[in-house]
Parts: sequence; structure tokens; C-alpha cells
Amino acid sequence: MRTILFRLIGILEVAGGCYGMILMLYRLLPFRAHDSVVALIGLALYAFVLVAGVLLLENSERGVRWSGWAQLLQLPLIATPVFSWALYCGGYVNVFATLHLPPQLGLAAHFGSQAFVLAVGGPAAAHLGINLLALLSWLALRLR
Repeated sequence: MRTILFRLIGILEVAGGCYGMILMLYRLLPFRAHDSVVALIGLALYAFVLVAGVLLLENSERGVRWSGWAQLLQLPLIATPVFSWALYCGGYVNVFATLHLPPQLGLAAHFGSQAFVLAVGGPAAAHLGINLLALLSWLALRLR
């Protein structure tokens, strides 16, 4: 069971990391100052996730550690008027709360995708959430 879970996590990391790197390279092409910095950070994060997935598929202990870190990076969803952060590699199942009156809970899911958001500023109505897929993947990686 452990092997199947690790392979599934590794496949999602490799696919999401590769797809994310391609899109970040595409974002780098116009060489705009602000967007290029964010794209370079995204490129480094996706490269890290890709390498972690490859090492996990090779059944490396370093791959298990790096994949744990990669899943923790994908865990939070923060979208506030001051700061926004989200990272998805391979898919997500988000449970989030919209923090305006009245507060609302929401659920969003998508597989075979990637996303990277790092911004100063964000939506007027703040959203805070957690990626359940990343949480379950991180917990599965803790199985020894």
C-alpha cells in the first residue's frame, strides 16, 4: 500500500512540476521585471517539486523528505488584500473559508493541473484554506 501511495504522489509531483516549469518558462519570456522575479521563484519551486517526485519514484529516502517539504509548500491557501500564496502541483482539493460577513465555506477540486500565486495584494474578500490532497499526501509520506 505504501508503495502505491508513494508512486501516486511521485507521479503527481513529476507531472505537476514539469507542467509548472514549462508555464513558468513561458512566463519568463517577456522579461518584465516584477513578473520575472515571481516566475523565477515559481520555476525554482516547480523544479524542486519535480526533483522530489523523481527521487520519490526512485524510492530514495531523500525523495521522501523532499516530497514531504513539497507537500507542505502546497498545503496553505492564503488570499488576503495584503498577501496571496498558493502552490499546486498535479491537483488540489481545497477547503476554504471566505472571511467576510457572513463567512462562507467552500470546496474546490481539480486534478491534472498546476498553479502558483505569489503576490503582494489580492482579493478584497480574504480567503483562507487548506489543500486536503497535500495534507493527505504529507500524512501518507509520514508512513514508514
